[in-house]
Amino acid sequence: MHEYTSTPRVWGLSCPGFPEEVSRARRWTRDVLRGSPFAEDAGLIVSELSANAILHTASGRQSGVFYLAVAVSAQVVAVSVTDDGGTGTAPKVEHQGQDAEHGRGLGMVSAIAHRVVIHDSGGGHTITAELFTNVRRGGHPC
Repeated sequence: MHEYTSTPRVWGLSCPGFPEEVSRARRWTRDVLRGSPFAEDAGLIVSELSANAILHTASGRQSGVFYLAVAVSAQVVAVSVTDDGGTGTAPKVEHQGQDAEHGRGLGMVSAIAHRVVIHDSGGGHTITAELFTNVRRGGHPC
């Protein structure tokens, strides 16, 4: 956040549900957060959440989209991906074995982020990963 800005700043991006949009979403996130110590972690989180939206929801179907938001305040960097829905269940963290090829993405996101929140949003879901700027050892906010 800019030193003279006292309110949160929010950026948004709509992406067609094509696989190549995952890398664009990651680059865009890193550009928005350029200079932040959270840029790389946020980019990785966005890659995983965007790929999940394309693979597991209507976002990856013809005319599908996913939406990305980055919010920055003095306390938190939050990245959110909203999908187009089309599934009967909410995303959840699964504990897969080391040899599993799928199903570990949200677990990885929850290991990187300080908090992950999943919301119903219209017909789909929004997954928000938060990275707290002031964290003590043990992962708790100051």
